[in-house]
Amino acid sequence: MEDSSGIGELLLRGRVLREVRYRIRRYQGVMESSGLPIPGLYRIEGSIDFDPNRDSAELLGASLGLKLADGRVLGIIVVTADGRVLSEGHGPSRCLCC
Repeated sequence: MEDSSGIGELLLRGRVLREVRYRIRRYQGVMESSGLPIPGLYRIEGSIDFDPNRDSAELLGASLGLKLADGRVLGIIVVTADGRVLSEGHGPSRCLCC
């Protein structure tokens, strides 16, 4: 498990919407027999400082990017109006990147 927090950028189709404070936990799937990571099998949980009075309701449920303070970009979905985020793995039914 990886736990990170800080100030990053909320992205929509590669365009920066605004800076956000975030706290993210990334759980990586591993093979039981060897302990090696399984590519594409992960879960991201956490929160951003989403404000329904300022942020468009259209962002709820949309595929967004979160650029972390270290420069990495994670695909996320804001699932609640209080800023809870979630993402699981890659694939046509889970993200728009592949």
